[in-house]
Amino acid sequence: MTTSEQCRIGIVLERRDSDNPWIDHEWVTVGLTLEVVDGEDWVLLYETNGLKRYLSPAVDLELHRAETEAYLYNLQSPEPSVFAVLRQDEESDAAVPFDVHVVTVSPYEAQDYMDSSEEQVDRLNLPPDLKLWLERFVEMYHVEQEFKKRKRDKVDIEEHKFGQEPLADLRKRMGPNGSGSLH
Repeated sequence: MTTSEQCRIGIVLERRDSDNPWIDHEWVTVGLTLEVVDGEDWVLLYETNGLKRYLSPAVDLELHRAETEAYLYNLQSPEPSVFAVLRQDEESDAAVPFDVHVVTVSPYEAQDYMDSSEEQVDRLNLPPDLKLWLERFVEMYHVEQEFKKRKRDKVDIEEHKFGQEPLADLRKRMGPNGSGSLH
């Protein structure tokens, strides 16, 4: 039984010159495409004054049957999204100092990467073709889990915890004015 599906996509990244006195440029993820190129290097799509646009090597967007709750949450959001997780290699002398670590449609997985703050996580609009693919996948594999409230454990007040004498027994032994003997 198939537990996952995947499709190949490309991420479009722009290098923009900046007017900020502390940085000379910024990197912005601007889109994705289903038309991918094979290879290991980013491809320069075009260049204008102060802007360069690159296409990433092909990346697999993988759907897993166990993640359908997250996918459903994404589809029900006002703006269904694809999340691109980029890792910067500060030592790299390549034109694009980033690797696409993962692309996902799980907002839960994206949040995990955002919490680590070691990667750049960018949200992109989910294109109609990918949205249909995702909806079909969720329809095939999603099983609604009934919420079950966990019941509290029954507590035996008379039970000795952690090797200590129960307070009631201690008070009886101490007597009414607290002057009893403690062994």
